[in-house]
Amino acid sequence: MLARLPLKGDETVLDAGCGSGRVTEMLLERLRSGRVIAVDGSESMVSAARRRLGDRVEVRVGDLLQLQLESPVDAVLSTATFHWIADHDTLFARIRAALRDGGRLVAQCGGEGNVKRVHGAALEIGAHAPFREHLAGWRGPWNFSSAELAQQRLLAAGFSQARCWLTPAPVHPPEPREFLRTVILAPFLERLPEELRERFVDAVHGRLGEPLELDYVRLNVDAVA
Repeated sequence: MLARLPLKGDETVLDAGCGSGRVTEMLLERLRSGRVIAVDGSESMVSAARRRLGDRVEVRVGDLLQLQLESPVDAVLSTATFHWIADHDTLFARIRAALRDGGRLVAQCGGEGNVKRVHGAALEIGAHAPFREHLAGWRGPWNFSSAELAQQRLLAAGFSQARCWLTPAPVHPPEPREFLRTVILAPFLERLPEELRERFVDAVHGRLGEPLELDYVRLNVDAVA
């Protein structure tokens, strides 16, 4: 994804949803005389990014739906963030407002069909006792957009060009149950009482079988302001 973002090395780039700063650190390597502004909605992630990056990056806690920068940036990079935001119309409008004319947006997140099999198994199990009272009818915080809809929304937000496409990216995690528990099923487990959490993980893991394949689908975004 970084290779899709053309940089001379003196630009100002916004990392929208920087997490712990791992990708931000890679971005810095391409900006010899530029600067990075990194934003994330999680205070714990911002603290981790500050520890990793030191004073090389301006790291802020912030909601991308309320993004406001003092001056427009040359580019926006985003990794594994947009699918956690329900309102893509406002999201893309705020990112467009943060970019100078001609600036670039390069992003990747979960797209239409992402972990459909895994979430389907979890929702099916969640519809039955003893999980039902906590999970029945809940569809999660994710917004896995199609490429066509993402492109329409980008153009409606004021981008002059937009290209979006989906890429299947199946993963076989080395520690399947732990990966399910800490990554894929974490939003489900937050809704369950402590005494039901491991039981739920075991039920989903058993339903999916071995070897566990996570049916990731990436939504790729390249757009010009």
